[in-house]
Amino acid sequence: MAVAYHLLPELRFTDSALYACLIVLVLLLGSRVYGGGRHLRGAGERLLIVGTSPLARLVIEEIARRPHRYALVGVVEDGSDLDRLVAARRPDRIVVAFADRRGRLPLSRLVESRAKGIRVEDVVETYENLTGKLALELMPPSRVIFSPEFGSSRVQPRFARALSLLVAVTGLIVLAPVMALIALAIKLDSRGPVFFVQQRAGLYRVPFNLIKFRTMRPAAGRHSEWERDNSNRITRCGRWLRRFRLDELPQLINMLRGDMNLVGPRPHPMTNLELLVLTARNLSEVSGDAIPYYSLRCSVRPGITGWAQVRYRYANSLEQEVEKIRYDFYYLQHLSVWLDIRILFETVRIVLSGHRPVEAELPEPQETVEAHRESA
Repeated sequence: MAVAYHLLPELRFTDSALYACLIVLVLLLGSRVYGGGRHLRGAGERLLIVGTSPLARLVIEEIARRPHRYALVGVVEDGSDLDRLVAARRPDRIVVAFADRRGRLPLSRLVESRAKGIRVEDVVETYENLTGKLALELMPPSRVIFSPEFGSSRVQPRFARALSLLVAVTGLIVLAPVMALIALAIKLDSRGPVFFVQQRAGLYRVPFNLIKFRTMRPAAGRHSEWERDNSNRITRCGRWLRRFRLDELPQLINMLRGDMNLVGPRPHPMTNLELLVLTARNLSEVSGDAIPYYSLRCSVRPGITGWAQVRYRYANSLEQEVEKIRYDFYYLQHLSVWLDIRILFETVRIVLSGHRPVEAELPEPQETVEAHRESA
């Protein structure tokens, strides 16, 4: 609108809004066409990996799944012949992936590469950019404990709380008729209460009562928290509510109370907290934690929607829950107003389409470390 007013100051508000929308539409379509053209031409960023750590193998798999965006031009165990490889393969980015860097990092050659305009990047950063999640079990504790990145934003918490209060008040007023109709549909569809109330872990693990529309038939006694184990209890009405995320609407009350924000990691049930924090050590050598650094996840207020919710499906096992937490930690590390806005746009898209976020069924990677090592 500012551009429209500057170019055509005589425009009325509605005209300028229309022109602003057209400008945005043209820019979006232009970027799509340009991106599509690059894919058709087979263009992609050329990556050279120096080192063969376990995380390097994961990065190679991710690159192989995105052949139109990235091209892996080589994998070498050390940087002794880096100058020749850079001249021969012309990479756009060098990924440093040593399991132990002591005495192995070719500093002078990497500096020369930087001087030539080639981006030099740590393998951890590459993996995060490719997947939108953190490889927690492969990260040294010092990277998390001493990192200034986690929860360092000062603006985001204030923005998130102000937005949450605004949305909660507005939503409860505007959506009151819709919520009344949903409550009626639940009562007509099956026996039981309208609302499902459950204790969840909030900020700093302080428990609170989360409120949702009931989507399942009540169960007697203790039962599993995983959705897969309870699929036979989902009601007809509940299936539609879950598909369009309408069962989450009563959490506007939790937002108004301050239990939750609009955007943040989803709060885990208190009954699952012991499983997630105090049991198996199969993912880390950090004593006592099944999920490394789990306590850090509770350092921000939980949310109705989050990065893990728009990037991954419902968790039906401890392994899948760990996968979602990898996305949660990416959110914690990159906490910002802009990431919150992106999550909100993704959430709206999912709600309007009615499709759950699932990990794309990607083809098996065709390239291996050994193949690229031989070619290099």
